[in-house]
Amino acid sequence: MAFIAQLQMADLAVALFFLGLYGAMSQRNIIKTIMSVGIMDLGAITFFMLANHPADAKPPISSTPAVQMADPVPQALMITAIVIGVSVIAMCLAMYMRVAYRYGTADWNILIRRLEK
Repeated sequence: MAFIAQLQMADLAVALFFLGLYGAMSQRNIIKTIMSVGIMDLGAITFFMLANHPADAKPPISSTPAVQMADPVPQALMITAIVIGVSVIAMCLAMYMRVAYRYGTADWNILIRRLEK
């Protein structure tokens, strides 16, 4: 229990990324692989949002002094990463639908065997 109390949020984000990586490498189902890539994306975005974020930082839209404001650049980059991640997932699902319609399977091994014929 003491180990879990010492974990930081950034550590959990890294664990989430590697959990998605394990899922992407070990799954035979295409849909589960796509979901695992989405989990990896979520872990990376969470890590970068939490990295170097001071606890007392204020949003940059108020009239607070510049030394107390949070840096808006990582936030803007992560919003862009979210949009790109959603687009990649949507494109993967569209390609999966086409492959499943043509070859009738969601299993990577069966799909590879059918493509080799």
